[in-house]
Amino acid sequence: MEFAVPYIMPVPFEHPRLTKAGVELAIKYLDQAHPSISGNKFFKLKYNLQAARVQGHTRLLSFGGAFSNHIYALAHAAEAYGFEAIGIIRGERSEPLNPTLQVAEQKGMKLHFVSREAYRKKTEEDFIRNLQQDWGDFYLIPEGGSNAFAVKGCAEILSPEDNAYDFALVACGTGGTVAGLINTPNRKSKILGIPVLKGGFIKEAIQPYLLPDVSHYDIIEGYHGGGYAKVSLELLAGIKEMDALGLRLDPVYTAKAFFALLDLAEKGYFPRGSKILFIHTGGLQGRAGFGI
Repeated sequence: MEFAVPYIMPVPFEHPRLTKAGVELAIKYLDQAHPSISGNKFFKLKYNLQAARVQGHTRLLSFGGAFSNHIYALAHAAEAYGFEAIGIIRGERSEPLNPTLQVAEQKGMKLHFVSREAYRKKTEEDFIRNLQQDWGDFYLIPEGGSNAFAVKGCAEILSPEDNAYDFALVACGTGGTVAGLINTPNRKSKILGIPVLKGGFIKEAIQPYLLPDVSHYDIIEGYHGGGYAKVSLELLAGIKEMDALGLRLDPVYTAKAFFALLDLAEKGYFPRGSKILFIHTGGLQGRAGFGI
């Protein structure tokens, strides 16, 4: 099973607030990596699917919320590479399904909804054992796709050419993508992770995956906007403003990270003359669920 990783050329982007701060920005659009496996999820799934195939599995099972980019991407990947897929979804089923889950079902993924209380047990052995009794043998991919295979794949996002940038900034969900970026071989850019969930758990969550000698990174809290998939009118207005400038953002991940970047620039976090690379992790299909 081959997953060729193309070079994704960063695209320069100008914004008055960045110009005033004296910094340059370019955007690396990860949706260019694969036509249907969304953004960073292509990199997170690459080695997981290879491992599933080597181990003889034909069925994949994973977890996610109702707006999960991971569930959306996994459904596409399973269809593309000949796997069955099961999505364990947090919360009750509500008809009509939002666009993300509609597409997942259309691609053949079987959706199983569980209560929020039950969902919190998703890493417990008894919970997994019950899923095996219900669904049979499967290859388990954690929520958000984050595990050692995902981190290995995300270490391939940055190319040697990207060392021209002083900083690379990315939204953080479960932490696999930012951990991979931090582990990038021969990296020179400082990696900045912007968590979009409350709880301040990312720094601790990524530690088991980081190589022993890595440094030159920062996890910057305070830009989650109330928590995962919490979207304010101000954020939606900002997204529409960026649409007019030619930059499409999703409200769950990339919008929060991008507006964090603007705020940090205005506060002087980046020295004047800095070159910043914004890692656009995709997930634009999620916009439809918010009416944009």
